[in-house]
Amino acid sequence: MNDPVKIGIVICDRYRRCAGGKCFRALRNREGAFSRYAGREVELVGYTTCAGCPGGNVEYLGEEMVKNGVEVVHLATGLIVGYPPCPNIDAFKSFLEERYGVEVVCGTHPVPQKYLDMHTRLGTWREPRWEPVLAPVMPDEATRRAYD
Repeated sequence: MNDPVKIGIVICDRYRRCAGGKCFRALRNREGAFSRYAGREVELVGYTTCAGCPGGNVEYLGEEMVKNGVEVVHLATGLIVGYPPCPNIDAFKSFLEERYGVEVVCGTHPVPQKYLDMHTRLGTWREPRWEPVLAPVMPDEATRRAYD
C-alpha cells in the first residue's frame, strides 16, 4: 500500500470559525482540488488560518506543517470565493513553495454555484491570472450546486 499524501489546509481568517465541512467533504469524495488524489490515501496533518490580512501566519505555518510531514499545502477555496478574493493568494503560494519546498495548490472544495454566479456578475475573475487558480475547483455545474 502507498504511503498517504500528507496535506495541510490554510483558510482565510474571515472564515476562522469555519468547521471545514465543505473542505472535508471534498477531501473524502476527492472533489474539487482534491480530485488529484483519486485512488490515493490522504492524511490531513494541518489546518489553520492565514491570521488575517496580510497573512502574518503564512510566514510561520509552513514550518510547523513541514515538521508534521506536509507534502502539499492547499490554500482553501474560501480565499478564492470570498468578497473580495484574497489579494495575497499568489504571494502565499510563491512564499510557501520557495521557503518550505512544498507544493501549493490553490483550492480545496469545488466553487459553489452561487459564488460563481456572483463573481461572474461582478467580473471578479476576468483576468487571465485567475484561470490556473480556478481550474482545480471548477467542476461541472451539478457538483458546484451540491456545494451551494
